[in-house]
Amino acid sequence: MNELTIPVIFMVIIVVAEAAVIARKSPASFRWRDVVFNLNSGHIMLWLFRGLELFCYGFVVTHFSAGLTDSWPEWSVWLFALIAWDFGFYWLHRLHHKYRLLWAVHVVHHQGEQFNLSLGVRNSWYSSLTSVPFFLLLALAGVPLSVFMAVSVLHYTIQFFNHSGLIPRLAWLEKIMVTPHHHRVHHVKDGGFANRNFGGSFIFWDKLFGTFSESPQAPHRYGIGGEAATENPLIDSNRPFLRMLGIKNNPRQIRSAQYRIRDAFLVSGTLLLFVLVIGYIYRYGYGYSGNTTVQAALFVLLAAGTAALSGLAAGQQWGRISWFAVATFILLLISAVGWLTPFWLMSGGLLWLHSLLLLTGAGIAPAGEPDAQS
Repeated sequence: MNELTIPVIFMVIIVVAEAAVIARKSPASFRWRDVVFNLNSGHIMLWLFRGLELFCYGFVVTHFSAGLTDSWPEWSVWLFALIAWDFGFYWLHRLHHKYRLLWAVHVVHHQGEQFNLSLGVRNSWYSSLTSVPFFLLLALAGVPLSVFMAVSVLHYTIQFFNHSGLIPRLAWLEKIMVTPHHHRVHHVKDGGFANRNFGGSFIFWDKLFGTFSESPQAPHRYGIGGEAATENPLIDSNRPFLRMLGIKNNPRQIRSAQYRIRDAFLVSGTLLLFVLVIGYIYRYGYGYSGNTTVQAALFVLLAAGTAALSGLAAGQQWGRISWFAVATFILLLISAVGWLTPFWLMSGGLLWLHSLLLLTGAGIAPAGEPDAQS
């Protein structure tokens, strides 16, 4: 199995597992639809731009490296990369809260109003693009691409777990590392806490640069003020840039829900789409290989699937129709290119069956009716 797929599979499993635990403990305040959006917020588009980020890094380290680390012992290169990466992330994160263009990318992450592991994967499509200049200093210093990738995975894993709603305080680690206790402060909606605790893995950057804060004592909420998220990743990743250009949403385009999809069907559809994304990652990784026309077709269909899924969550008729169309074209693509393995046939077939059931009314309730499975 491609080494890139294992972390993604692990991430999906524990996101859903933690969500199930929290939903059982606090059913009145938990929303599966938030988890669905977070998982659906940009996984396929983000993957494309993550590949571009790594291409830029590899190009710079190959052609423009100053070779500062070439003569260093291997352990010191790893230590330098570990600390320098997190230093770069601290400033990346802090500046994303300061400058409007960067905030337009980062705001999607802060729109989440529930603090759990799924929030750790809620991102704009363009997050990886704005990371490029902050990490190129490591490439200029000569840190190999393989080391950069390994260190990145380690730091992103720590940051992912720092969004857990179940991990308790971690004793002495709180003095060194960013923990969920520290990071939830950064997601508090009121009192300016969003401009505190910018660190990714190490908390000492915040203490060094004066941006550290303990948790607020008063009751607090998560998220941001202003315009609410739409649950459509296409809209939410691009609307901040439209606002910067003076293009505002037309209220007439906001339609009320025509039906309510049951949570079980919405979550299962999200997971089926994610299984196909994992198949894409397994087959193509970050790069392009083999028949790029087929790769492009699968990429477009998966991206269209994220938009269709948002239509289902919003209770729009076009969501059911487009979900069925995407599933049908994916199944046709699998057949046309001869991917007749159990993985592709089963995942594509189950997605199509799921879409057919929704199209015929299974898993659908009248708009406004509470979900008995919530």
